[in-house]
Amino acid sequence: MQPIVHEPRNDGGPSRRTLLTGAAGIAGLGLLALTGCSSGASAGPADLPRTAATGTARRGGRLRVARPAASAAETLDSAGSLSAYEYLGALYNRLVKLDEQGRTVPDLAEEWSANADGTEWTFHLRRGVRFHDGSGFTAADAIASIQHILDEETASPQAGVLGEVMDARSMTAVDAHTLRFALTKPNAEFPSLLTAYQCYIVPAAAIADISRTGIGTGPFRLSSFTPAGAGSVEAFDDHFAGRPALDGVDFFSVQDTTARVNALLAGQVDLISQTNLDFATARVVAASDRATIARSENAQWYTIPMLATSDEFRDPRVRRAMKLAYDPRAIVATALQGTGSPGWDNPVPPQLAAFVDDHREYDPDKAKALLKDAGRSDLRAPIYTSSYESVFTPMAVAYRDAVADAGIRLTVKNASSDSYYTQIWMQKPLMVSYWFTGRPIDQLLNQIFRSGSSYNESAWSNERFDALLDDARAEMDDAKRLTLYQDAQRLVVEDGADMTPMFGDRLVGLSRDVVNYSEYGFEFDWLRIGLRR
Repeated sequence: MQPIVHEPRNDGGPSRRTLLTGAAGIAGLGLLALTGCSSGASAGPADLPRTAATGTARRGGRLRVARPAASAAETLDSAGSLSAYEYLGALYNRLVKLDEQGRTVPDLAEEWSANADGTEWTFHLRRGVRFHDGSGFTAADAIASIQHILDEETASPQAGVLGEVMDARSMTAVDAHTLRFALTKPNAEFPSLLTAYQCYIVPAAAIADISRTGIGTGPFRLSSFTPAGAGSVEAFDDHFAGRPALDGVDFFSVQDTTARVNALLAGQVDLISQTNLDFATARVVAASDRATIARSENAQWYTIPMLATSDEFRDPRVRRAMKLAYDPRAIVATALQGTGSPGWDNPVPPQLAAFVDDHREYDPDKAKALLKDAGRSDLRAPIYTSSYESVFTPMAVAYRDAVADAGIRLTVKNASSDSYYTQIWMQKPLMVSYWFTGRPIDQLLNQIFRSGSSYNESAWSNERFDALLDDARAEMDDAKRLTLYQDAQRLVVEDGADMTPMFGDRLVGLSRDVVNYSEYGFEFDWLRIGLRR
């Protein structure tokens, strides 16, 4: 799923956006003491609600959202790397999107099909769809939007993903509501590449100003926007799927997590966006009269990359030993207080349809034997962490303690959160990291594990793995392609340099008046979310 600071804005995955200091958007915010936060260690996940309230939202009302303070350079251009992420799903739609099982489903496109070898894809678009400025949506708008992603001047994180299989000349409008892609190479999973949040569709005539106008087909239209500050959106009555339950949404930019939580507890906001609460704070919120917790299961994908080019971990026997030496269930219990799932070093979240449920061994004695065979019985190394994310250090400590039985001696080293993803990540031999889940299987495996990928955080390279991905992209039979992706997962577990101890539930703070909160990959169901009062 990926840290915000290095997620391609991302994550899927994925720009990782640095949360810079900025203007707090809520005037006169009265801070409350989060008493009792340190008492969470004795509790379990059963203390927290598993799902948010559901029911019939009353029509109307305004949702108040507190979001982390962003860069003053943020924009409403979803294709770029500094987009104001919280606004995007309210303002825009894509041709296609992912459901919670990672399957590609319709959005602005109603159906699609491919030729026999997956080099040509035809999308049939919805008719009668209107943009916020009143203009009608056509294939020309989709072409212009995707060409904007591919434009080097846009510097879109998704340009490299799409650019592997197409270029700006690959698209043709067969008619106003039929779009054809002629790919440069076969790709049986091509529609899934259009589900990234950089792939929102905007009017062709508005692209030059989209960074400030936010004109889309989404359930809300923009009424105001201040980079790193406050803004608001209003219900769009002509949305093709119907009017949203809310009249509008007000966004406030608040730098500090504690300030965001206090605003929620004081009833000044209704929802905290893009903030994964630590377990102890989540218990305090859930116990309050005004607020509660929604759990987005397995939304955070936590990793411990071993730099495969380093002296410490270039030997696959050492990497294998580092995996066999720990039981991920113990890491979940300690670092997440049980609010997550063990990863068993498979990077694919359990909820995805492509997930293969093959647990690797846990065998400290075998780990010792491998280290002895590699001449590394005395393995000593630092493991780097930071306060950037609340789970990083507990995970590093839990892993350090878990591998001690195999004779592995690790020293936890804390680095500055401000420079963690510029000076530590992908540079030190052993570090901790995380991603957002929500990527389609093809993008997940290719973007983060393929040899030479700019987001391959362990610098792992395996020719057989790359060949499996190539074969999967060329395989038009769904069942056979699934088998290839599952074989690729097994190879990551067996030989890869990126450990996945766990997937963590994201603990989201929201008012008890909010109903029908639903989130997947940090995107809300903006049509159904509403207020009960």
